[in-house]
Amino acid sequence: MTPHEFLTKWRANELKERSASQSHFNDLCALLGVVDPISADPRGEWFTFEKGASKTSGGEGWADVWRRECFGWEYKGRHANLDRAYNQLLQYSVALENPPLLIVSDMDRIVIRTNWTNSVQEKHEFALDDLTDGAVRDRLKAAFTDPESFKPQKSRQELTEETAGEFAGLAQRLRDRGHEAHRVAHFVNQLVFCMFAEDVGLLPDNLFTKMLEVSRSDPDRFTAHAAMLFGAMAQPGGTVGFTAIDLSSGWRGFACSIPPADRAISFMWRCVRSRISSIARTSTPKRWACRAASRAWGPNACWGSS
Repeated sequence: MTPHEFLTKWRANELKERSASQSHFNDLCALLGVVDPISADPRGEWFTFEKGASKTSGGEGWADVWRRECFGWEYKGRHANLDRAYNQLLQYSVALENPPLLIVSDMDRIVIRTNWTNSVQEKHEFALDDLTDGAVRDRLKAAFTDPESFKPQKSRQELTEETAGEFAGLAQRLRDRGHEAHRVAHFVNQLVFCMFAEDVGLLPDNLFTKMLEVSRSDPDRFTAHAAMLFGAMAQPGGTVGFTAIDLSSGWRGFACSIPPADRAISFMWRCVRSRISSIARTSTPKRWACRAASRAWGPNACWGSS
């Protein structure tokens, strides 16, 4: 199958997930020059559709496609929430022998997430039109033939230490401006928590990222914006505008704020847009924040109980 034939067929597709997923996958195999599951493994022992799997949370389900030591693959209908599809696939990963790649698709997009233990998770996303590029097709084919090529180079520990060093630099700049050390540590912990609370869905609607976007263009208003967000997070049933923030009984410790320098806002923006949020995949946001902060400026940096 040529890229033009593949795009022509699937750009116009309006079929439901169940009706289209296996046909889409078989066509993708033909496009990439990979033998399809039924032809490659008629017994379904190592490459198969609808691989039965037990969920880590209990109950039974299946992955739409599974290839041993390569990937688990979950399809959803067009324009579906692929983050939810990934979370569903993640529940099957143990039963699927912990494949190194977890892949989700709505037939318009293909999203590959790495799944190696103790490594930073990386995400690779490809749109339908990207498949006209031979390099993109080669990259996708590697998911079948060379999944190790996707393996991240940094471990979570290495990235944690690297990021902690950057946060230590930010904290030092704030102390150099005359702010008291404990308040600086407390403030930076708040920022770290916001990043990961947003990443795992405790902080909805990308509120922290949006607050930074506004503050980058008008740094003088950062203190007011941060106070509004932190205040809502500290109160049970708090809201920012019409967006409710559900942190159970509130997150004690979000009572104060320190206005950072322009460079600090730029630093936080880089952190939000970078891959450091993947460190939180195996730890609670607060626990990670405390660990990173402790490495950056001492064991007494964290607020509240662990």
